[in-house]
Amino acid sequence: MEDGFSSFWGPVTSTDRCEKNYVHSSYIAEFFNTISNIPGILFALIGLINALRQRFEKRFSVLHISNMILSIGSMLYHATLRRLQQQGDETPMVWEMLLYFYILYSPDWHYRSTMPTFLFFYGVGFAIAHALIRFEIGFKVHYIILCLLCIPRMYKYYIYTKDNYAKRLAKLYIATLFLGSICWIMDRVLCKEISHWYFNPQGHALWHVFMSFNSYFANTFLMFCRAEQRRWDPKIVHFFGVFPYVKIQKPKSQ
Repeated sequence: MEDGFSSFWGPVTSTDRCEKNYVHSSYIAEFFNTISNIPGILFALIGLINALRQRFEKRFSVLHISNMILSIGSMLYHATLRRLQQQGDETPMVWEMLLYFYILYSPDWHYRSTMPTFLFFYGVGFAIAHALIRFEIGFKVHYIILCLLCIPRMYKYYIYTKDNYAKRLAKLYIATLFLGSICWIMDRVLCKEISHWYFNPQGHALWHVFMSFNSYFANTFLMFCRAEQRRWDPKIVHFFGVFPYVKIQKPKSQ
């Protein structure tokens, strides 16, 4: 507790980060780690509007909503530093990766009903186990494994994509993931040193910002690849010449 503020949410029961608690408000434990999730909500909203406006498959609308829920859950976690809210952040992280797994692999899956059924029960089972058992290292290992399972398919999509703008999205996805991971690692490993600095670079907050861009680039790239599979003549266009999104032209029969 800093600068005379008292805790509105009570004692910390979740994993604490390097940012000092309750510096700016008694209602927000980690101020920068909380507000840094706002870009994730905004980018997910933009992606959702684009998916609905161009009538993409429902899986992409669900994916964007999942990104939004994840960012909101992260805001609640960092604002309260309570164990229940931490679970509300971590469980959607796993659900989101299961959605990515489905979007990446389902086009070539011959038994169409088996994959969503398995992933659904897997997600429910994880949520129950995570609510009953607190396994911090196990959660991180599990999440990393899910991420690694998605990489081969993402790479396959990349090498088969001819559009240079789409390839650039994939490269931006890798770059933001790399930069965000460095910020996250520094915040964790160098926290004792950082706490004595005059200025805290807020590595975990930067991780949130980079991952907001990362999710948007990944989703836009996957929407492009899926539109190519459906022969919707996709193109990457830029709003005001800067912000990328997918524009499609469906055949009249669709």
